[in-house]
Amino acid sequence: MKIIGHLYSDFTTKFGIPRQSGIVKEIKGKIILEKEYRVAEAFRELEGFSHIWLIWQFSEAVREDWRPTVRPPMLGGNTRVGVFATRSPYRPNSMGLSAVKLDKIEYTDDLGPVLHVSGADLMNGTPIYDIKPYLPFADSIPDATDGFAGKAVREKLTVDFPEALSEIIPDEKLDALIAVLADDPRPTYIDDTERIYGISFGGYEIKFRVADGTLSVIKTEKI
Repeated sequence: MKIIGHLYSDFTTKFGIPRQSGIVKEIKGKIILEKEYRVAEAFRELEGFSHIWLIWQFSEAVREDWRPTVRPPMLGGNTRVGVFATRSPYRPNSMGLSAVKLDKIEYTDDLGPVLHVSGADLMNGTPIYDIKPYLPFADSIPDATDGFAGKAVREKLTVDFPEALSEIIPDEKLDALIAVLADDPRPTYIDDTERIYGISFGGYEIKFRVADGTLSVIKTEKI
C-alpha cells in the first residue's frame, strides 16, 4: 500500500472529529499529494463528480494485535459487538473509508493538484491511500438499514457562543466550529452537566459545558 497524499484539516486531536463523514458539512480540508502523484492527468474529469471516496489510514490507531469485538461509544461503552459490525479504528487493518464533497481541484505550480473537500471526518495529517469518485446510482442505497447505529444518534445541540469569546475565531472557521459543537462532540455515554470539555480546532482551544440541550462555550484561546 502506497500513501498518495495527506489530508489537512482543523482537527489536531481525535476528540471532536465528527463520528461519520458528511455529518458536519461545514468542515473544510485539503488533500496534498506526494510528489510522485502530483500529476494533473491523473485527475482529469474528476471535477465532474460532486463527491469522492477517500480510503485512508487510522494513523493514530495502528497496532500489531486486534480483537474480534469492540465497545462502541454509541452503545454506552460497555456493550461489545463484532469489530466488523462497527467503524471502530481498532481493526485488523487500520483503514478508513469516507465520502466527502469535492469543492474544487486547485492546480498549483509547487504542489500540483490540491483537492479541496468538505465534510471530512479525518484528523490533520491523515494519510490517504486512494481516491475514487462517488457514484450515486451505485453507492446510494435508500432502503438500507443501519442496525444499532441508528438508535444512538443524538439530537443537535443549541450552541451558546458569547460574542466576546467567538470574535477571536477567524470568520472562515467560525461556522464550521459552531457546526462541530452543535453535533455534540462528547462521548455518547457521558452526560455530565458540570464537566468542562475542551476541543482543539484550527489552532484554537475551546472549553464548554453541556446542559439541557445547550452547549455553552466558556473559554476560547489561541494555542
